[in-house]
Amino acid sequence: MSDRKFEVEDDFLTIGRTFEEYRRMLDLDPAALTGRSVLDCGGGAGSFTATAAALGADTIAVDPLYGPPAAELEPGLVQAVTETVDQLHEKRDRFVWEYYPDVETRGRYLRAAAERFLADYAHHPDRYVDGALPALPLDTDAVDLAVVTNLLFLYDDRLDRSFHLDALRELVRVAREEVRVFPLVSLDQTRSASLTPAIERLRADGCAVEIRTVPYEFVPGSTEMLVVSPAGER
Repeated sequence: MSDRKFEVEDDFLTIGRTFEEYRRMLDLDPAALTGRSVLDCGGGAGSFTATAAALGADTIAVDPLYGPPAAELEPGLVQAVTETVDQLHEKRDRFVWEYYPDVETRGRYLRAAAERFLADYAHHPDRYVDGALPALPLDTDAVDLAVVTNLLFLYDDRLDRSFHLDALRELVRVAREEVRVFPLVSLDQTRSASLTPAIERLRADGCAVEIRTVPYEFVPGSTEMLVVSPAGER
């Protein structure tokens, strides 16, 4: 397994999504999360962990962002949101404005996610673990469900095929029931070159793998997620 670890500060803009966005990107039933253990891998400044916990899930998020106090994280998160909104104004024509009717609404989602994250991070630091793919600081079968949004398959220019396969195998290791990943489209708005090779290798490992349509579209044509179920015997 590769020991590569990406650094948030150097390569990735740290923004977060709300629970409602996760629900649509991953086609999740909120009621089905109650009583289940859930990992948000690459959770960043998202509010999924906080909201899922309020719904009765046993939640944990892993990201190399975590560790410093909330007060130290906040300025960087505010800046990231501002930069993202500025970029969206410049590139507005590249996106589908249905779920978000306009750039200002998209910005409100980003700020809401960051605010909810910071509050929960300050009061429940045990839910937020410093770590990164492809080697997570979690036991085998640590959770029922692992979710990944806006990380795998998005950065073909920075994360190679070996990283994707190692990362997915690691997620399968820690998730007893299922791994869900969105999107399957890279930053150039084409299907990730890492997707098909990863599916083939996972199936060779004995995993059940499928692509499902989800009720969310922001990047044109990006309407699918990957669902992986681990092999029956560990």
